[in-house]
Amino acid sequence: MKAVIQIIILQWLCFFAVAQKQSNHQSIAHLELPAIGKGDNVVYHLGYSLLYSEQHENPKWVAYELTSNETQRAFERTNKFLEDPFVSTGTADDFDYKGSGFDRGHLAPAADMGWSEVTMKESFYYSNMSPQLPGFNRGIWKKLEEQVRGWAQDYDSIYIVTGPVLKDGLPKIGHNDVSVPEYYYKVILDYTLPDIKAIGFILPNESSTESLHQFAVSIDSVEKFTGINFFPQLPDIKEKELEGQLCLPCWSWDTKTIVRKSQHKSSGSSIQCKGTTKAGNRCRNNTKNSSGFCMHHENQAGSY
Repeated sequence: MKAVIQIIILQWLCFFAVAQKQSNHQSIAHLELPAIGKGDNVVYHLGYSLLYSEQHENPKWVAYELTSNETQRAFERTNKFLEDPFVSTGTADDFDYKGSGFDRGHLAPAADMGWSEVTMKESFYYSNMSPQLPGFNRGIWKKLEEQVRGWAQDYDSIYIVTGPVLKDGLPKIGHNDVSVPEYYYKVILDYTLPDIKAIGFILPNESSTESLHQFAVSIDSVEKFTGINFFPQLPDIKEKELEGQLCLPCWSWDTKTIVRKSQHKSSGSSIQCKGTTKAGNRCRNNTKNSSGFCMHHENQAGSY
């Protein structure tokens, strides 16, 4: 009983911490959360929230806000996969994936969760994992994750919902019968004035050399494919407008600015980055790089 009470207290603390994080950037708290049905038990972590499917031993969705500052990784990957203590029905575990031939594919990437020790640990919960073919996880899916981090840098703050497409009849792996999805989705909302926009992606669980553009769709299309209602807290008129269209030119597609932090040498003192965002604003990140540019704008050092 004591352990259960501790878990409930910790989960409420995470809920309020995330609410405070949201209020610092947007007036709509938990804007990233999809519509929650009766009986749905949403799990609130510090870095992300999720709805878990016991039937499939996969998350139905994982949702979080990613800010520009959070893309500056302060903690390295732990690679320590853990069962999620906040999922009351239990999650998949190491033995489900061992020898299966599938990667433990992150939904909220570890690279998005490196801004605190707690969030990095949370990113390796099995409630944040789904079976992905290695060529998919390490290829086109990784490419999309990097692109999304670039957008967080360019647009200051974005909202992300991602997950597997779950349905009856999927193949299973492991002693917990973990479903192997055929498709994955990701939807992104930039709710920062003046250029509010949204985009969705549906990708098959397989290797691909195609451009990300080939998998981009409207959010309405993702809703029809998954049965999930995304961003229900948006004003109705704005939700209809944003989710019904696909505007590829509205988004920046240059991922050259995304460089691993460990590649830079530190100057010892922290200064504001000299770089300029795609929107033409001065970058607000601090950096210790001797060039004076953060990891996202290092390529501007030469022209500067």
